[in-house]
Amino acid sequence: MGLSSTNIPLLLLSLLMFGVLGNAQLSSDFYSKSCPNVTIIARSLIQRASRSDVRLTAEVMRLHFHDCFVNGCDGSVLLDAAPGDGVEGEKEAFQNAGSLDGFEVIDDIKAALENVCPGVVSCADILAIAAEVSVSLAGGPSWEVLLGRRDGRTANRGEAVANLPLGPDSMEILTSKFSVHNLDTTDLVALSGAHTFGRVQCGVITNRLHNFSGNNGQSDPSIEPKFLRTLRRKCPQGRSLTARVNLDPTSPDSFDNDYFKNLQNNRGVIESDQILFSSKGAPTVSLVNRFAKSQRTFYKAFAKSMIKMGNVRILTGNDGEIRGDCRRVN
Repeated sequence: MGLSSTNIPLLLLSLLMFGVLGNAQLSSDFYSKSCPNVTIIARSLIQRASRSDVRLTAEVMRLHFHDCFVNGCDGSVLLDAAPGDGVEGEKEAFQNAGSLDGFEVIDDIKAALENVCPGVVSCADILAIAAEVSVSLAGGPSWEVLLGRRDGRTANRGEAVANLPLGPDSMEILTSKFSVHNLDTTDLVALSGAHTFGRVQCGVITNRLHNFSGNNGQSDPSIEPKFLRTLRRKCPQGRSLTARVNLDPTSPDSFDNDYFKNLQNNRGVIESDQILFSSKGAPTVSLVNRFAKSQRTFYKAFAKSMIKMGNVRILTGNDGEIRGDCRRVN
């Protein structure tokens, strides 16, 4: 996996030298003896599943993001609601309900790993591996995934509602939602670049198209007029809120830097994406320009930010557990 477009040589070494990785308990060779084929197994199953669903790689990437932003990277996003066990599912949070997908391939990976190395690989680590594999398969960068996380024993729907970004979030709110996890402005812009592939439900953008700032019939003036007409055709007022549109109309299923070029042309689909470029004087603007100019620069920043995000509030050692089934606690 090379970064002529897809590999990032010496990235892990450089991050280690500058102390970015944070938690020394994680390592890229954590399963080298206990489950050496973990990444190969995950990659083969994601590759097979993505042949019948082009959206899958983006869906799996999103799972890891939504996991780490709630309770930390502990696999809690995978838990089904189980009131009897004190588990309130994060899947039912507003930002996730009806739109978070990819759970089945995670189940398949877990089942395959339990067959060859039972009780060894955590669901939280499966999400981290699957995110890197998914980005790579879509043409994006690869990086050495640090492993050794353990699974949480609970989920937090309230924290999901509070912490996960929303379409109408202001720059201040977005920055706050990232900074609480020690993710800075560069991380915000780089990780937002994951919207270079995948889909979004019309319900996320309907107010932006038809009822901006509570004014019926009004749209967000930052949307390029021709693109606005396209979005309104795909998401007409009063119609299905679960219909989906491409986040990147240029190359919807590829991981590249077209997302940032779209922002420069006022063709960002979600309001909280477009404000990264449309907020005059914001430090995000120069980052959008930099990533739009150089895909390689974006890839390096994205890989670095993914490693940082993967260290958010992790459980290691004797904390948490290794779930036998990612959907329920042991």
